[in-house]
Amino acid sequence: MTDPSTTTQPAATTRTSTSDLDVPGVGVVPITVDDQGTGRPFLLLHGGAGPQSVTAFAGLLASTLGVRVLTPVHPGFAGTPRPAGLSSARALAATYAALVEQLDLADLSVVGNSVGGWVAAELAALAGHGPARARWRDLTLVGAVGLAVEGHLPADFFALTLDEVADLSYHEPDRFRLDPEALLPEVRESMPGNRAALAVYGGSTMTDPTLAERLPSIDVPTTVVTGTADRIVDAEVGRAYAALIPGAQFELLPETGHLPQIETPEALLRVLAR
Repeated sequence: MTDPSTTTQPAATTRTSTSDLDVPGVGVVPITVDDQGTGRPFLLLHGGAGPQSVTAFAGLLASTLGVRVLTPVHPGFAGTPRPAGLSSARALAATYAALVEQLDLADLSVVGNSVGGWVAAELAALAGHGPARARWRDLTLVGAVGLAVEGHLPADFFALTLDEVADLSYHEPDRFRLDPEALLPEVRESMPGNRAALAVYGGSTMTDPTLAERLPSIDVPTTVVTGTADRIVDAEVGRAYAALIPGAQFELLPETGHLPQIETPEALLRVLAR
């Protein structure tokens, strides 16, 4: 196993591109992707906190493990357009399946956080045992929502203030509270659009009762990661994901909330370096 604390490559230059994808059942979807590093590819899917919630970790992942990290912006986030036909987590997964094909990625690791974890699971389910499966190396779900577990629904994000979101998202919330006035203007201006896009992809409950039917078709090595202090979506949901995906491993990160890539990035790196 690689020790991420001792293997650091020079910082990678980030290349940003936007291209149109022809997605079956959806139509043409413009997708913006940050691409950095070289080596085997990682597809890093952000959650409702937006693409900035994985930006620093993407650079750390690329430079520490010496890999290529592709970080797409979910259409509708960060001021990007979202076609009307792109209206569910499954449709977003189909979009990323088209991206993987267009870029001809192989030996692919997919990592998704929160709603990005849900989309990553849908993407792996789409690959199933078919030809697309050959492109995959592994899957890591980090604080993934999407799975409906009785008595363990995700927090009602849309009813929460920013401070309340921080209280539920971190082991040490005071270290990570957001002051909207301190954000870059473009980030602050994109927040209502991010929220609207999240509501489209995740619905009002951030779950899909039919997802459990698709998870057993996943045929890639999978690790499900949950933070002990995650109160957006609790550990029982992570355990349920791991129970439904054949051969999946469950990992509980101590002193960590919903966003390990921000709060305990080194611990998440150790999981990904295995």
